[in-house]
Amino acid sequence: MDDKIKRIYVPMTESGFYILYCLQMPQHGYGISQHVKKMTGGSVTISAGTMYGTLSKMEKDGLIAFYREEDKRKLYRITELGAEVLENEIKRIERLYKNSRGEDVDA
Repeated sequence: MDDKIKRIYVPMTESGFYILYCLQMPQHGYGISQHVKKMTGGSVTISAGTMYGTLSKMEKDGLIAFYREEDKRKLYRITELGAEVLENEIKRIERLYKNSRGEDVDA
């Protein structure tokens, strides 16, 4: 992962995290927003503007790629770079959680 990607995506926004997380399986924007709403019990909603702006940026930066079109909807999937960014963010969140519980984390 290069420095530009790190500067942009570390740490990730909550919306960006959920979008990338959901794209571990091919999905379209509306499906992602519905899945996030369900996963979070409605506490996180991603507006259409945020969704499609983030999808466009992530595609441009190589974190996701167009998968196919289905019923006039573009499906995207996570790329190898996107999976690396997601894994780094999950580790960062896990470290924060453990530290908040008073646990030391091995480097």
